[in-house]
Amino acid sequence: MPVFAAIALPSELWGISLPALIPYVALIAWIGFVLTILPGLIWIERVVIALMQDRSGPNRVGPRGLLQSSADVVKLFFKEDLRPASVDIRIYYLAPVLAVVLAFAASGTLHLANIPFRMPDGTIKDVPLTVGDVNIGLLYILAMASLQSYGIILAGWASNNKYSLLGGLRASAQLISYELSMGFSLLCVILLSGSLKLSDIVQSQADRLPFPGAPEILRGSFFSWWWLGTGIIPVFIYTIAMIAETNRAPFDLPEAESELIAGFHTEYSSMKFAMFFTSEYVAMLTVSGLNACVFWGGSLPPLNIIPFTLVPGFIWFLLKVMMGIFLYTWLRATLPRLRYDALMHLGWKRMLPLGLVWLFLLAGLNLWLQPNKPATQSGTGGGGAGMVRPSGQ
Repeated sequence: MPVFAAIALPSELWGISLPALIPYVALIAWIGFVLTILPGLIWIERVVIALMQDRSGPNRVGPRGLLQSSADVVKLFFKEDLRPASVDIRIYYLAPVLAVVLAFAASGTLHLANIPFRMPDGTIKDVPLTVGDVNIGLLYILAMASLQSYGIILAGWASNNKYSLLGGLRASAQLISYELSMGFSLLCVILLSGSLKLSDIVQSQADRLPFPGAPEILRGSFFSWWWLGTGIIPVFIYTIAMIAETNRAPFDLPEAESELIAGFHTEYSSMKFAMFFTSEYVAMLTVSGLNACVFWGGSLPPLNIIPFTLVPGFIWFLLKVMMGIFLYTWLRATLPRLRYDALMHLGWKRMLPLGLVWLFLLAGLNLWLQPNKPATQSGTGGGGAGMVRPSGQ
C-alpha cells in the first residue's frame, strides 16, 4: 500500500457523506485542470517544437513568451465573427458546440486516482476519484470519442465549402479506419483485466506481479502494467490510433492546409474557431488519460518504494497524461504528413490485421497459462465502488 494512502479521510463530516461528493469533486477538478492547462499546452507545444527545430519560439509576450497563449485567447475573443452568407446557420453554429461538449463528456469516466476513506467499522475504503465509475467506463469513452467526429462532419457540411466538406469526409473515414484498430488494442487489456471499468483495470495492474515468483516490491510496479503484460504491440497500435483519432500530425489530413486551406474549419473564425481548437486539445488530454489508465498504471507509482509512494496518485496520473502530450508534440515536430492513401493503407492493411491476430494470440496464451482461473466479478460501479482492506495493512 502506498505510504500516502495510510492517511485516510473520515467517511462523514458534519453529517455529510464525503465519498458521495467524490463525483462532483472530480468533475470540478478535471474541468478546472483542463481549462487551466489549455493555454499552457499551446505554449508547451510551441516551445518544445522550437527546441527540437533549434529556433527561438515564443519570446516576446511575457517572460519566455508565457503570456503568448493568453494573448491569443484575447485576440480570438475580440476578433470579428465572420459568417458566410450561404451556410446552414443552425448546423453551422451547432457544430463547434457539439465538438466541445462531446470532448469534455468523453473524459467523464477517466480514473484520476484513489482517495482512501476510513469507514465507521475501521476499514479503509479506496474510492475512485472519477466523475462516473461505471461498469462500462471504457466503452463510454469510445462511444463519446466516436461522436466527436460529428462536430467535424457537420462543420464541413454546413460551411457550404468544398474544401470544408472534404475535410469532414476525411475525418469520418479516418475515424472508422483507426477506431477498429484502437478497439482491438483495448480488447487485449479487457481480456486480461476482465473488466470494462477503468478503476478495475488500474487495480488489476496494482495487484499484478510481472512474472511468477517476482519479488513483492515489483507488485503493481512499472513492469506489472499492461504495456508489458499485453506484449507491447497493443500499446503501439493504440498510440498510433489515438493520434489519428484526434487528427494530429502526421495524421492531420482533415485540416491539411496544403490542399484544403484549413479543412473543416475553413469558414470559422473568432470563438467558434477557438471552440474547435479547444475540443482538439481536450480530446488529446482524454485519449492520453485513457492511455495512462489502460496501459501505464493510471495513478500508480512506477515502484512501490519511497520516495515514489509519497507522491499522490493524481500527480502520477497527470505526469503520464503530460507524457502523452509531449509525444504528440514530438511527432508533430518530427514526421511529415502522410498521403491519404498511405493513411488508409496503414490503418486497414497493417494495424487492423495485426491487432486482430495479436488479440487471438493473447487470448490463446491466456487460456493455456491459466485454464482453471476462476471468474472474477467486477465492482458494481458508482462513486462508492472500491477495494476494501483492513485498516492495519
